[in-house]
Amino acid sequence: MSTASLTQQVPISTNTKLDEILNLFDAQFKNKANIRSTTAKERISKLRKLRNLVIEKRSEIAKAIYDDFRKPEVEAEYSEIVPVVVQLNHAIRNLSDWMKPEEVDTPLIFFGSSSKVVFEPKGNTLIITPWNYPFQLSLCAVISAVAAGNTVILKPSEFTPNTSAYLKKILAEVFPENEVAVVQGDYTVSNELLKIKFDHIHFTGSPAVGKIIMRAASEFLTPVTLELGGKSPAIIDETANVKAAAMKLTWGKFLNKGQTCIAPDYVLIHESKHDEFIAKMRERIEQNFGSDPQKSADLGRMVNAKHYGRVKELLEDAVNNGAKVEAGGKVAEGENYISPTVLSNVPLKSKIMQEEIFGPLLPVIKYKTIDEALAYVNAGEKPLALYIFSDKSKNQNDILNRTTAGGTVINDNIVHVTQPYLPFGGVNNSGIGKSMGHYGFKEFSNERAVVKQLHSGSSMQLLYPPYKGYHKKLIDFMLKWLV
Repeated sequence: MSTASLTQQVPISTNTKLDEILNLFDAQFKNKANIRSTTAKERISKLRKLRNLVIEKRSEIAKAIYDDFRKPEVEAEYSEIVPVVVQLNHAIRNLSDWMKPEEVDTPLIFFGSSSKVVFEPKGNTLIITPWNYPFQLSLCAVISAVAAGNTVILKPSEFTPNTSAYLKKILAEVFPENEVAVVQGDYTVSNELLKIKFDHIHFTGSPAVGKIIMRAASEFLTPVTLELGGKSPAIIDETANVKAAAMKLTWGKFLNKGQTCIAPDYVLIHESKHDEFIAKMRERIEQNFGSDPQKSADLGRMVNAKHYGRVKELLEDAVNNGAKVEAGGKVAEGENYISPTVLSNVPLKSKIMQEEIFGPLLPVIKYKTIDEALAYVNAGEKPLALYIFSDKSKNQNDILNRTTAGGTVINDNIVHVTQPYLPFGGVNNSGIGKSMGHYGFKEFSNERAVVKQLHSGSSMQLLYPPYKGYHKKLIDFMLKWLV
């Protein structure tokens, strides 16, 4: 099915009108006290209903995603639907414990009191999500916000109108609009939303737009969670199993046509393994997608002509600057197709090594020493993910200890995002804050400190004025024995 025919079928989303946005926010603002007071049982009931709907409607969800950018049904199910159900089940099982106050130790200096952390909802929240995983990234954020007891206005991407429309439909079956509402439209709708004083903003997208979100949030001192991106490296050392690395990186890089924020953006490989890795990548690409990947039913497309053109330009610039196409390199403008492509001899000055690729191009760079490889990684922005392929624990730990990244996987890639017990997020340019599971619940919560005196007195009364000579001796005693 060509992109042209898809364009004729998709419902082009119209912008939600400003007065409707303001009415939705006003309704949620008036309702947030009610949502705040909901019990774990009430929240779990809604999450369970959402889970059952997602499972029941999985074929319809996959069809909506396919209609947006030809993502294969199996890929849509395991990369979009399964992670949502995993997060829902995790929240359903654990929310009662998450909501309980957390008792903490109280030092002797506060003798006669107890201390705890209470998790309270932040209130009215705004969630802005991208097009690359339109179902998963939207609902996983909504799950965390709802679990924490917040209201939600969700603004999904206008580039995936079928999925956005389905999100609106499925959420409306579970939540009234004064609790969770979906607004649709382009960047102008996001701009209007950012003029409203929300209690928390959760954004997933590029670092450039993340800066815009942060500037707008600063007007109201609104806290933000920013899930961004960047150039996530895969490092393959001289001890690695090259066949396994090629198999896993072929999957991770070309999943969703490379339109994944944690996709391996480039490979740094020890020079002794370079040629073998290139050969194994060629073999694996053909095994996964056939001799002509353009005809494969298992390979999606770039989301639209704009992103197709951007990635095509990166490919052309790399080749014009001396990069060698080792596999793929074919494009087809009429259907936004770019083949799974492996490049060697890529100049570090080329655009493909300066910008996040977000497409099916994999530059492979040789290194002689690990110091050389890590110096290159550390000279750039801190990545959202870093992947290590090595069969030597010492090397694995060395790379871990000498780099920084939002997340790291050893001898695999991508998979950490679906591990519900781990935080997901970046660091600095690749993101602020954490998401998923208990970390997502806490991100949408205010961790409120509570100290309770157990009787009318207080040990601190010993330090009240007027100050006498014994106060200094008491402080000396405290510094030596109590602090």
